[in-house]
Amino acid sequence: MNLLEPLWLSLSVAIAATAIAFGLGLIAALSMAHYRGRWRALGDGIAIAPLVLPPSVVGFVLLFVLGKRGPLGWLFDSLRFSIAFTWYAAVIAASLVAFPLMYLTALGAIEQIDPELQQAARTLGASEARVFWRVTLPLARSGIAAGTTLAFARALGEFGATLMVAGNIPGRTQTLPMAIYVAVEAGDYRQAGLGSLLAIVLSLTGIAIAHRWRFAPSSRLPQQVGPEDLDSEWESISSPRLLPEPSVSVSPSHTLSVDIRKQFADFSLDLTFNTRTRVLGILGASGAGKSALLRCIAGLEFPDTGRIAWGERCLFDSQQDLNIPSHQRHIGLMFQNYALFPHLNVADNVAFGLSASSSETEEVNRQLEAVQMSAYARRYPEQLSGGQRQRVALARTLASQPDLLLLDEPFSALDTHLRDHLSTQLVNRLQSFRGTTLLVTHNVNEAYRLCDELLVIDRGRVIAFGPKRDIFERPQTLAVARLTGCQNLSRAIACSSHSIKAIDWGCTLQTVAVVPQSLQYVGIRSHHVAIATASSADNTFPCWPTSVSELPQRITMFVKLHAPPCHASDYHLQLETASTGRWENLQRCPPPWFVHIQPENLLLLHS
Repeated sequence: MNLLEPLWLSLSVAIAATAIAFGLGLIAALSMAHYRGRWRALGDGIAIAPLVLPPSVVGFVLLFVLGKRGPLGWLFDSLRFSIAFTWYAAVIAASLVAFPLMYLTALGAIEQIDPELQQAARTLGASEARVFWRVTLPLARSGIAAGTTLAFARALGEFGATLMVAGNIPGRTQTLPMAIYVAVEAGDYRQAGLGSLLAIVLSLTGIAIAHRWRFAPSSRLPQQVGPEDLDSEWESISSPRLLPEPSVSVSPSHTLSVDIRKQFADFSLDLTFNTRTRVLGILGASGAGKSALLRCIAGLEFPDTGRIAWGERCLFDSQQDLNIPSHQRHIGLMFQNYALFPHLNVADNVAFGLSASSSETEEVNRQLEAVQMSAYARRYPEQLSGGQRQRVALARTLASQPDLLLLDEPFSALDTHLRDHLSTQLVNRLQSFRGTTLLVTHNVNEAYRLCDELLVIDRGRVIAFGPKRDIFERPQTLAVARLTGCQNLSRAIACSSHSIKAIDWGCTLQTVAVVPQSLQYVGIRSHHVAIATASSADNTFPCWPTSVSELPQRITMFVKLHAPPCHASDYHLQLETASTGRWENLQRCPPPWFVHIQPENLLLLHS
């Protein structure tokens, strides 16, 4: 028996089937990658069924559908066209059994991609097609290539389903596995062995290629960030000659209006505010809805009801069934983990959001110079330190010239000293930004330093909104006081119009402000509590030290009023002082000391 003809037919069928399985498997994988709906299990089951069902069952189903008595077979017969027991049937059978391998491998590769990378591409103006070609495909290409070679190997060895639906017609449907079967039936074991050897070589070659694609090490070996890199980073940040000249502060010309509601699994988002401030800080505990708000504005999450507008331009309106796609909103979102594209170098990351033009290189150079990263243009994100990644992410976001800039905790991954330097640089970069910046942060000092107004969120609701001084100096509720860093809080009741009793502190306090009827709590910030030398002034009480925390520029003391503490957690007030000399003098004096709670700085709160 001549094996060349079955071999050629097998290769032709396998190549055609692989092409079909590649297209359908990739489309199915892209559709199912981020779908978590109720039909996910059913979809996966249907896609994987040809892999787990007996080949004879798969062949029978195809024969039933495509045969002359089947629904499609009857249609084809009326058109005087036949698929069953032809080369086309062999291709369809091989495609069906190869599809699950392509689907599963491509799905696994796509699901390994950080979804924030694709979301970042959309906020930089990339359409879905561009997201696929520039982000998804490059990052999943190893898995997709592996799935393709595995699908080819599976199609090459298909026997059972092909025999049922295409038969064993020499020169027409007799593939290599069929020829091997016929040789064994005829007792020609030499021919069967030679055919088996060819099949084994071809299949193992495909598996080896798949293994290499899937597990081959990257040609770009990551460079570890060494001390010299950190030194150069500190020099670039702190060097006066490299810092950009700050521009005159520009106020936004449009108002950001947000009125949205969205139900999540664990909380409900219900937010309404309008702002045209330069930098709006968003404070709130973890899970309060801060990041969800940014994602709704950027178009990555869709509110159930409501409206979002920037000036006269409506971005989302549930009543009008209007929802501008993320890539058309002109809103820059800087993610918490920066979401730099790992397969692109620094320059290409910054250029991603730029339209192709002759000035692209010039704009990239300008943005990198502004953040002191020109020397790192050819490095990849894995070769950068945390501070360097943060600066590249900011440059990339601003290069796309957004109308709104959304910063989701941009300093959370940095150490304290580096975040102080970079926040200073951020102030310089935002001086020339003409839109509104929304900054999500947990750090109250950062919020006070960088922002003009504050929006305080608790469990999806706005509990305070206004100028930062008003929020910090005159919080109205217990939650706002806590979120803005007030450490000393006590239940309270009114004694008179200017006198209250702090229940948890066991003392009566005089107030400057008139005590409101809604009073339930009293608070005092740590830096408004002082150590006094005598007990003659109002709101001065004897105290005993419980513990002390010393830093180079600040001393934090925990003290108990009226009596010595019984254990390390037995204290009433926390106070802070920048005077180390005063602390040294106090240590020489035996307790009790005296603590003074400044009346004009008492926070009168309700719940």
